[in-house]
Amino acid sequence: MTELELKYGCNPNQKPARIFMEEGDLPLKVLNGRPGYINFLDALNSWQLVKALKKATGLPAAASFKHVSPAGAAVGLPLSDVERHIYFAPEGELSPIACAYVRARGGRPAVLLRRLGRPLRCVRRRHRPLPGCWRYPTA
Repeated sequence: MTELELKYGCNPNQKPARIFMEEGDLPLKVLNGRPGYINFLDALNSWQLVKALKKATGLPAAASFKHVSPAGAAVGLPLSDVERHIYFAPEGELSPIACAYVRARGGRPAVLLRRLGRPLRCVRRRHRPLPGCWRYPTA
């Protein structure tokens, strides 16, 4: 039996959870850090949404979940100059998957801007998503 002990259960005050396979290796690999149970739920939900978006549109897709609730999802359409400015995207050409990631993370601009050290006044209005950006899954 192979197993991965997680940082904690659903919340930090809970005992550690674990993911295990009775036979064979785990079908995943943690590249960095020590995830918690909720991190895996978010990752699995994101994967399902990304897979559905790609199947429906044929475009690369990205999704962001926070505590099993969708926080953003997008497909890999090119970013306009205005969108680059709004999302603080880097200069130069971005791949379609990078554009999808920038848009999906734009569903939670306060978090993105805090990480970038930008003032929150630069954020677009929440209820006006830009073209190519979905707030919640529609499928």
